[in-house]
Amino acid sequence: MDATDGAGEPLKEPEDGEKPVSDEPFDLDELLPAIGEFGRYQKLLLWLICLPACIPCGFCAFNQLFMTDVPHEYWCSIPELQNFTVEERKQYGIPMEEYNGIVEYSKCSRYAIDWRQYLANNGDLPPSPPNSSWPVEPCYDGWEYNTSVVSSSIVIDYNLVCEYDIYPTLGLVALNTGGPVGVYLFGLLNDRAGRRTSYFSCLATLLLGSFMTAASSNFAMWAFSRVIVGLTIPAVYQIPFIIALELVGPNYRSFVTVMTCTFYTCGLMMLAGVTYLIRDWVELTLFTSVPFLFYFGYMFVMPESPRWLLMKGKLEEALQVLEKMARVNGKQFPAAFKNKLQARVDAEKRRTVKREEVSIGAFDLCRTPNMRLKTILITLNWFVNETVYLGLSYYGPSLGENQYLSFFLSSLVEIPSYIVCWIIMDRWGRRWPMCIMMIMGGLCCVTTVVLPEDAVSETLFLYLLSKSMLSASFLIIYPFAGELYPTQVRGVGIGTSSYIGGLGLIVIPFITYLGKENLVLPLVIMGCVSVAGGFTGLRLPETLHHRLPQTLEEGELFGADWTFDDCFRCVPSKKSPAGSYENLSHELSDAALELNAGMPVSRAYEPTTSTEKTPLEIARIRRQSMKRLVRQASTMDTQKTADGAMQLTYWF
Repeated sequence: MDATDGAGEPLKEPEDGEKPVSDEPFDLDELLPAIGEFGRYQKLLLWLICLPACIPCGFCAFNQLFMTDVPHEYWCSIPELQNFTVEERKQYGIPMEEYNGIVEYSKCSRYAIDWRQYLANNGDLPPSPPNSSWPVEPCYDGWEYNTSVVSSSIVIDYNLVCEYDIYPTLGLVALNTGGPVGVYLFGLLNDRAGRRTSYFSCLATLLLGSFMTAASSNFAMWAFSRVIVGLTIPAVYQIPFIIALELVGPNYRSFVTVMTCTFYTCGLMMLAGVTYLIRDWVELTLFTSVPFLFYFGYMFVMPESPRWLLMKGKLEEALQVLEKMARVNGKQFPAAFKNKLQARVDAEKRRTVKREEVSIGAFDLCRTPNMRLKTILITLNWFVNETVYLGLSYYGPSLGENQYLSFFLSSLVEIPSYIVCWIIMDRWGRRWPMCIMMIMGGLCCVTTVVLPEDAVSETLFLYLLSKSMLSASFLIIYPFAGELYPTQVRGVGIGTSSYIGGLGLIVIPFITYLGKENLVLPLVIMGCVSVAGGFTGLRLPETLHHRLPQTLEEGELFGADWTFDDCFRCVPSKKSPAGSYENLSHELSDAALELNAGMPVSRAYEPTTSTEKTPLEIARIRRQSMKRLVRQASTMDTQKTADGAMQLTYWF
């Protein structure tokens, strides 16, 4: 009988003695235990390449906060009075106004006096300063700035104060607008040209945008350059993250994810030091971008993803990477694997008709009531977490007495939250830790409204508590969403939720802008949003100790038995062992039991008789037979194609 492909089309008849090749794509995770899931090769790649490659994202995304520093004191420029002292110019040319209960010189108006004619007629300033009855006018000739604290920023160079003070906020909007577009464009390049090409193209785009930023002569050019930079965020962070995930075993992907987040945060802490030392915004732009030119040296050592190479049928290149991995890890590369892989690639080339892939879109997530509700709640919580987390990150420098120290502390508090989150997720589940962190973090923000205006340290302390908790909940939402969405639609679901969640980054700069009038107002707004999102998240079903759905039909049933009492169950009940399976095929033989009892992985590739199954074949049978439910895995993954290749997601 002829072998057939997934659509029922015949393949070329196998030669005599050759076994028909399974239609299922080969899972590289089956090979990794034999050549090392997290050996010396992966450790060198992770610590020396992938983790340092995450730093440019934080540097170039948040250096903008310090390019837009606003001097505390500024006033209208009066060119005709430039020969007089600063105090005389303010005393005779600037009216007094009240700001937050303090009377000081006006920032946005001046006396409407023709000083050129007055000085020509009188030769000197009036004997007494003007009074409030004199007419005033806007600052037609620009502004003067007290540069004792803020010596350089685009606000000073482009006069972005008074009626133009929203322009720096529009710059943040421009930066965040480029993100979703960049993830899509570099995602296409990532899938078609490979991870290496995509990363270095992304890095080149980032540096081009940064150089354009430094060379900008007006706000329009500066804002356009920030859109270019925004195209690479968070793609320049996610591509090396994907490379690392694709080269390590499933058991180590949680560790890789936490370490990637930690390195990203360390990059922000380093940025606080750089911005403290370099106060000129042009120099800051260059110092936070030019060093990354050395990253192009990674072209000589960064490997291409073997998963992507196999997906594209580039067998020899994939084997070179895998054989080098085995050699560096001190493992013996299984010779039988090469033959099996070659047979599969040849079978793909001999296909007369390509596989028919079932097209599943975002609307399929909303066709049934339970899946629709879960999709809405997942997307809402993703939106809340991403929006509030980035909003708090943007607002850090505005709090405290030293903006550089405040930004450093706001980054530092993320690291313990990642570690705690990593520990409690597998003990208390996903739902309760995420929701409690969101609710408590939001309450910390809201509490700032009852503090007196001079309670600077107390406000900063509550802000740091909130930032730490929101960092933890933001880390949880990614794997939680991946476990709630069925395997069949996981990529579509995560992609949809993350893109909609990313839209909040376009809105959040306007929320932080409100802090110009009331310092705690943005915190109160973000706190209320966080609390509301946390309570809605309690409606989601817990995934820890539960068998996870594979299809949309199973996804509709998963969590359908939710009751209100589940909201108050902190530690999830163990409904099924985390490592158990059900509905396994009867083809599992005694050899499978031997494998579970600890058979050496190397035997998986040893030649066997026709009646004996190797552990590799047993593992494949076991995976093929799990048509309905799979084992719980507390790994933090990213969305994948049908071939197992990972894709970009709009997630920081």
